[in-house]
Amino acid sequence: MDLFTMGMEENLKRQAPLADRMRPQTLDEFIGQEHVLGEGKFLNRSIKADRINSMIFYGPPGTGKTSLAMIISNTTNMIFERISAVTSGVKDIRMVIDKAEENLKFYNKRTILFIDEIHRFNKSQQDALLPFVERGIVTLIGATTENPYFEVNKALLSRVMIIRLEPLKRIHLEKLVKRALRDKERGLGQYKVDISQEALEYLLTIAEGDGRTVLNSLEVGVLSTPKDENGIIHLDLEAMESSVLIKAAKYDKGGDEHYDTVSAFIKSMRGSDPDATLYWLAKMINAGEDPKFIARRIIIAASEDVGNADPNALNVAVSAFDAVNVVGLPEGRIALAQAALYIATAPKSNTACKGIDLALEDIRNEKIGSVPKHLRDAHYPGAEKFGHGVGYKYPHDYGGYVEQQYLPSEYMDKKYYHPTDNGFEKVIKDRLRARGK
Repeated sequence: MDLFTMGMEENLKRQAPLADRMRPQTLDEFIGQEHVLGEGKFLNRSIKADRINSMIFYGPPGTGKTSLAMIISNTTNMIFERISAVTSGVKDIRMVIDKAEENLKFYNKRTILFIDEIHRFNKSQQDALLPFVERGIVTLIGATTENPYFEVNKALLSRVMIIRLEPLKRIHLEKLVKRALRDKERGLGQYKVDISQEALEYLLTIAEGDGRTVLNSLEVGVLSTPKDENGIIHLDLEAMESSVLIKAAKYDKGGDEHYDTVSAFIKSMRGSDPDATLYWLAKMINAGEDPKFIARRIIIAASEDVGNADPNALNVAVSAFDAVNVVGLPEGRIALAQAALYIATAPKSNTACKGIDLALEDIRNEKIGSVPKHLRDAHYPGAEKFGHGVGYKYPHDYGGYVEQQYLPSEYMDKKYYHPTDNGFEKVIKDRLRARGK
């Protein structure tokens, strides 16, 4: 490295955001993730013993995925190579692999290959890694904010450990803030900062477990707030609100947060909690979720979870879909809320869902029953000769109901629909009971 490059690197280091400057260098400096890094836990033991297996760190932004990889690079005796899936391709992978093979062959030194944002590698790029991970030419450490079970191919998944990193707790975020305000070399310790409790609480809340957001927003607040006559920077709530870089948008339409939020929305409607239903609905709307996607989920819940306990639920849900299709957002949010609340507060029955699934199971796994002759189509010449339609009783000739066989003879003892006592379905149950069903 020449003097100019060294000067550039030094400038970049000094001008790096606070979160990068405060990145932990050792395991003792790392804050949070006690479930995998606590004393005696697997990853803690692996790092200290220098026995690193291929793994993927998976979790939200700002939880320490890259920091953990850097700590491993600082403590291991293995050679550490780093590439980003955003800017690298198969050629870059091949160059690292060739170098790793040489180091293993000539110097008996193993290589760790750290791939940031590994979910951005396509299938062919992931396949290029597979044989070398399997043979142990490289020990793979990947980092991703996306669920690897969705984004990484199964062959590669079977050869790595998935380590889930959780959003940092408030106590962890507060430690990060206090450490940064004390540290005179890498942090903000050279400034006299007085941060109010209100400002601190706001910062810890708005970051939503993201350590990077906490530190970089804190730095903006400190550097943009003037000193008083005593040289003290007073960070109050107003200053902090103006300094937060972004409200952590933890919602990706193709990722975990999307599926988890939709799941919470559906389960809140099923669980008859209107307040939770509105909360998760609001989160999806605010994140820019397709309103027609939300409306389709409400339609499904109307049949799956309410069913005939309140047959009008399906009408309301379908009407909400039509309304959203016509008026769009923001007005469509009201129709979505009305329909979701109707489902949440309606009596519940999943007998329609269970009934059709039981019938499908028999259709798929048992011998298909024959249509009884009296139910067969008789609207063509010669049908009567085959006995088709003969003996069929037209229910309207008997006041709307008449007892006769409708199931195949092999299935006469089967019962798929078991109505509940909930809502209108109790009326249905009593009606069927009166008919001996």
